[in-house]
Amino acid sequence: MKICVSAVANSLDAQVDPRFGRCQYLVIVDYESMEFETISNLAASAMHGAGIQSAQTVVNKGVIVVITGSVGPNAFQALSSAGIKVVNSGFGTIREVVERYKKGEQMETIGPTVGGHSGMSGGRGRR
Repeated sequence: MKICVSAVANSLDAQVDPRFGRCQYLVIVDYESMEFETISNLAASAMHGAGIQSAQTVVNKGVIVVITGSVGPNAFQALSSAGIKVVNSGFGTIREVVERYKKGEQMETIGPTVGGHSGMSGGRGRR
């Protein structure tokens, strides 16, 4: 089983990035072995659709759970439509949040946790 965690750096000891679509890295962790693959999130600098692009990357990797600080409505819809569970975890290292998930201490989110465009730099929203 593959879990994806939004991260600020490319290791299991990196902190969770509070944004999904605009995180710097997507760390794909094998649930049982804790082996991992790090993907530089090319969508982080996208003008539009970062959440959807990040979600497509995760879908293509065969992930079944995403752990992140927050997820917007478009990314949530794309992940949910692909059958991927979203877990909200705003703090800790990649290793810590995966371990908490394995222990059943982190629950699935039932909807987006932020509004659209909330992860954009400068706090810009829709105009």
